[in-house]
Amino acid sequence: MSLQWSIIATFLYAEIAAVLLLTLPIASPSKWSKFFKSKFLAYISGQAYIYFFILIGVLVLCLLDAIREMQKYSSMESTDHQHLDAEMQGNMRLFRAQRNFYISGFALFLLVVIRRLVQMISELATMTAQCEANFRQAQSATVTARSLLDQAGAGDDKNKKEVDEMQSKISYLEKELSKEKKDKEAVKSQAESLNKEYDRLAEEHCKLQKKITIASGGDSKKDE
Repeated sequence: MSLQWSIIATFLYAEIAAVLLLTLPIASPSKWSKFFKSKFLAYISGQAYIYFFILIGVLVLCLLDAIREMQKYSSMESTDHQHLDAEMQGNMRLFRAQRNFYISGFALFLLVVIRRLVQMISELATMTAQCEANFRQAQSATVTARSLLDQAGAGDDKNKKEVDEMQSKISYLEKELSKEKKDKEAVKSQAESLNKEYDRLAEEHCKLQKKITIASGGDSKKDE
């Protein structure tokens, strides 16, 4: 195997290992997301699209070269059957071309798969973080709502207690007011009876004065 295809085969083995690491339950999506957002990968991710398209281009060129080699040696196999050595060499070169075709094809396919896996894991980690944040917000909202309900219940009890106190004060004041009215009516009736008694006494006093005046007038006439 030439150096070129040895490098591509090594890259293919690395891709297989990466796919296994990403698909096996070794780490959670959040940990993979933290790894993808590390300083080193963040530095590389700025030029990731360039590297990706360069690798795509190289693998496509290798794939086309392998297809060309396959077509070349396939045509030679169908035309040349004279020498056994030449036929064996042609079969060997055809086998190498087919091997290179599969190596470059699988490397190209796994490169696209790895890119898609990284995107899906990052999106899953983001969605998981959003779900956790929404769950924490829902929990805090539930706690807040419960505390408000408890405060509202306590406020209702307090208001009910204040209303009861005000009602008791109102009933007490009503009783005091009715008592004052009764006392006022009693004083008024007493004052009316006193006025009547005063009028009666005044009339009697006038009558007595008249009698005294008459009596004193009769006595004076007798003395003359």
